[in-house]
Amino acid sequence: MVLANIYQLWQEALWAGLTMLGLGAGFAIALLIAREKLKVEVDPRMAEVYQVLPNLNCGGCGFAGCIKYAESLLERPELVGRCAPGGLQVAEKIAQILNLQVSNFDAPKRPVVCCRAHTMDKTFYARYEGIRSCTAANALSNAQACKFGCLGFGDCEEACKFDALHIVDDLAVIDYEKCTGCGACSKVCSRNLIQMAPFHQDMMMTVACNSIENGKTTRSMCKVGCIGCGLCAKQSDIFIVKDNLARLDYEKYEVSKQTEYESAMNKCLTKVIIWVGKADQAVTRDS
Repeated sequence: MVLANIYQLWQEALWAGLTMLGLGAGFAIALLIAREKLKVEVDPRMAEVYQVLPNLNCGGCGFAGCIKYAESLLERPELVGRCAPGGLQVAEKIAQILNLQVSNFDAPKRPVVCCRAHTMDKTFYARYEGIRSCTAANALSNAQACKFGCLGFGDCEEACKFDALHIVDDLAVIDYEKCTGCGACSKVCSRNLIQMAPFHQDMMMTVACNSIENGKTTRSMCKVGCIGCGLCAKQSDIFIVKDNLARLDYEKYEVSKQTEYESAMNKCLTKVIIWVGKADQAVTRDS
């Protein structure tokens, strides 16, 4: 009787095990079929593109991360060149993978500080002693004489996740070796004087001023501000003087015309036209 019960239990266990084995095999086969039916073909070039990107996931390209940018490049190759940390070198590698012409791409954008006034260069009507924030200081009319210059309280420095921007003598200074072009500093600047500019090469020329005051007023407040004299515009049509301020038209920028641009820079009376970029690790008063 006992042996019969043991045999019966053994048979039940055996059938249960075989049933589970069969169900497991069936589910496995179903999953394999589903994978084959539903799988999405991945372009092998995407992995190649992703490998050449710096993988900083800074968002400067406009996408959530490098992998999203790599995916988008396969559908929209005109986006090549948006990787500011990678620059032209990465753009050329991606172009080679996708069989594209680099010359057709937009230059990567990096921030430029449209001010070059250090502490000794600018006038203060009264020293601001409030909250150490550019946003707070900008709400007051007497934080400093110039309403357009860098306040130097470091909102941009705090916003930078890559340690690429520091306040030096009341002026924001960008370390282009570390800068990814994410644009965080530009977004947080309460005076909109950190602007994103296309970098057609590692070093770019810029007008380091944002003041639209007339020349006499600017002179009274700042030693290195633009006085709107127009000498730069007479040397090259890439410079436009509007509202007492010289501006550089980056749409017209041509690397082959650097001699012409340097002539305009040398004519500048206040030396407000300067070079910025990877070879220029600090905006100096003598540049």
